[in-house]
Amino acid sequence: MEKMKIRNSLLLLLTATIWGVAFVAQSVGMDYVGPLTFNCVRSLLGGLVLIPCIWLLGRQQANPGTAGADLPDKKRQRKDLLAGGTLCGILLCLASNFQQMGILYTSVGKAGFITACYIIIVPVLGIFLHRKCGLNVWVGVLFALFGLYFLCIKGNASTVETERLISWLPIGKGEILLMICALLFSLHILVIDYFTVRADGVKMSCIQFFVCGILSGLGMLVAEEPRIMDILNAWQPVLYAGIMSCGVAYTLQIVGQKGMNPTVASLILSLESVISVLAGMVLLSQKLTPWEILGCVLMFVAIILAQLPQREGGREHAT
Repeated sequence: MEKMKIRNSLLLLLTATIWGVAFVAQSVGMDYVGPLTFNCVRSLLGGLVLIPCIWLLGRQQANPGTAGADLPDKKRQRKDLLAGGTLCGILLCLASNFQQMGILYTSVGKAGFITACYIIIVPVLGIFLHRKCGLNVWVGVLFALFGLYFLCIKGNASTVETERLISWLPIGKGEILLMICALLFSLHILVIDYFTVRADGVKMSCIQFFVCGILSGLGMLVAEEPRIMDILNAWQPVLYAGIMSCGVAYTLQIVGQKGMNPTVASLILSLESVISVLAGMVLLSQKLTPWEILGCVLMFVAIILAQLPQREGGREHAT
């Protein structure tokens, strides 16, 4: 049992590493294609990668003795699967495209930390679903606000004027887009939380990737001018983001979280934000100012506080 927990912890750490480095792939991909084109191709790849995973998991779980049993339940599960996959796909499309556009205007480290705010936003939004927040969450929100101030406003003191959404607003366009992205990912997690007990998680993820890819593709045709050669030139970041970040990492998360304490799992996965900073420094030679480093530290503290067990007994949300 202990060996399984250690193995699962390592799988979750690998998942966080893949997702953290994916911010670099997303940033590099923008050198070749637009954000909608990038998300269209990566999402469709992610969906295709999950198809053999679904087939393998189906073979392992197959039980000939239950064929045709509980037909009404199966119909209900099918409806929930399609509804959940579609809703998740719509939210994933909006969130990932806001994230992709935000990365155009800021560093991958900032993108990773601001996106990680969904871990704090989720329990706050849960209030509207009659789920109580513990004191640790509110303290986490306070730390996050200070962290965002140092990361986005104080750290942007030298930001070029043209990168700002409004000339007098001391915050960059990229940071605002990423904050919207974090809110959308929070809604995405709440929808997953609702449907994951009603439908198969891997199948629902596969559907969401295809929905996200198709919607991004429609936007791509309207707002961008996709060229096959540009996509081929971006094959490395696109393949990494599609196969590794979408397909492989999601499957690792499903396997790694099995039997794990949700709080521990969330804490390990939240290291994605730290890895995104390190990846940006190592692979893209991006540097953070002392103010931005302080902002990262405060936001990481906020992420940890938000994931501590609560006495109220509310359900934990794993990323």
